[in-house]
Amino acid sequence: MNLRKIKAFNTAFFLGLSFISLGLGNIATAAQVESSAPKKIVSEKLNLNFDFQPGVEVANRATYSGQASWYGPGFHGRRTANGEVFNSNALTAAHRSLPFGTKVRVTNVNNGRSVVVRINDRGPFSGGRIIDLSAGAARSINMINSGVAPVRVEVLGI
Repeated sequence: MNLRKIKAFNTAFFLGLSFISLGLGNIATAAQVESSAPKKIVSEKLNLNFDFQPGVEVANRATYSGQASWYGPGFHGRRTANGEVFNSNALTAAHRSLPFGTKVRVTNVNNGRSVVVRINDRGPFSGGRIIDLSAGAARSINMINSGVAPVRVEVLGI
């Protein structure tokens, strides 16, 4: 196998795992997605309950609270879970279960500053944290120095 085929296989494999972890089952074709009704995603851990259909706003906005951390320097230029190249200065974030492309507003509870980020990676993998922000997003809500901060996350849509 050449490098291009290996990269394509890895991307397809990880995207398949992402769909399975979201409870979407098998990967559907574009025609199936367009013709199907919205799928219901329920996350009992975070008490999220909203309709998901590619390209459609999230029907019921969910808000939840917890600890956020940030990442960046060691991952800048590497591939994220959705396959794009990670830019630590972009306004992006990692979340364990929200669909890639979902936009969320993250508010630092300590100072009231907020930022809208796009989910493009999976994580955080450290205990008790609900979202990992890129360095750029963390900088905009003044949590770079603390490393971890209490936040409120509001799901805005896809």
